[in-house]
Amino acid sequence: MQSLQHWTKDPGPRLSGSRPLDSSKLQAPCITAIPGGGYRMFYTAVGPTKPFTDCQGYLLSAVSTDGLFFTKEPGIRLAPQPDLPHMALRIIAPTVTRTPDGTWRMYFESRGSADRPTVICSARSNDMFHWRHEPGIRLESDSNLGGPRYLALPDGTARLYCFHTTTNSDGEQSQHVVSASTTDGNNFSLDANARLTDRSGELDDHGITAAEVIHHPAATPSWTMIYSAWQAPPPGSQVPLHPSQDAQAVARGSSADFAAASIAADIAGYRSRIFAATSPDGHNWTRQGCILAGAGYASDEIDAVHAEDMSLISIGQGNWRMYYAACDRRGRWCVASAVTAPQADEPRHP
Repeated sequence: MQSLQHWTKDPGPRLSGSRPLDSSKLQAPCITAIPGGGYRMFYTAVGPTKPFTDCQGYLLSAVSTDGLFFTKEPGIRLAPQPDLPHMALRIIAPTVTRTPDGTWRMYFESRGSADRPTVICSARSNDMFHWRHEPGIRLESDSNLGGPRYLALPDGTARLYCFHTTTNSDGEQSQHVVSASTTDGNNFSLDANARLTDRSGELDDHGITAAEVIHHPAATPSWTMIYSAWQAPPPGSQVPLHPSQDAQAVARGSSADFAAASIAADIAGYRSRIFAATSPDGHNWTRQGCILAGAGYASDEIDAVHAEDMSLISIGQGNWRMYYAACDRRGRWCVASAVTAPQADEPRHP
């Protein structure tokens, strides 16, 4: 297996806003293999034809035969439910798994009003195209949970990795990685202690947003975590309040401009990058540093400012492709990708 710490970016975007459903903002991809061949990518988006005025995001999809060129599928795969307080405004960051009965299950971050913690909910599908919400909440806490990534384990159980926001006695917030275990995919219990904490250095001082774990028993170490984290703007930066945190704006109905307001916050000096960590047991992790990043606000790269919320898939011969949300210095979000790159002392596959 190629090292998951060495990547080469594919040129150009895999997806960018191009229709009324996704022209305002597009991010948080999830890649899945289609039985029989090809790929389906789910992603979060918002645009002028959103299903209701205050909607802040929903899930769309696109398909590909080679993992590089995607064709968008019509319609919305899954949308928020205004009548459910915990899912009234936005759903984001899907992760999909095949269930033992051959159907599909999706977990996703669910958002209501700004005064409610975000939670993890789920949906089911027979064909990966038509989805139905499952009643209830899969995972919740007294503070925000989100960016879920599902990992099936060899013993038939599974683990959900996600971010969890905590506040210390000084009022400082941290957003770190936690895990929750399940035996049935429906009931989850949070595992003790955080898997990985933020604020290890200046590059992750504004929180971890997502973490995907690959378990490869034949390798040493046998667990690799790929995660994304944000860096706060330099001191003195003028940072507008993100609309998802503005309860008064939502109450006024002004969230119709959610995408524009959120993008203004995104590019107010923040940066996000993708990192790696390794573990011998899936619980205790050692950071390996930044593995993918843009060159910053002076660059014209599509991921100059943000690279985050990645989704990985094996593409054969020990190689992997990573899809990730990317944002340039003008605030244009898209989905970009990268492939594993062998180190100089590793054999290259033909």
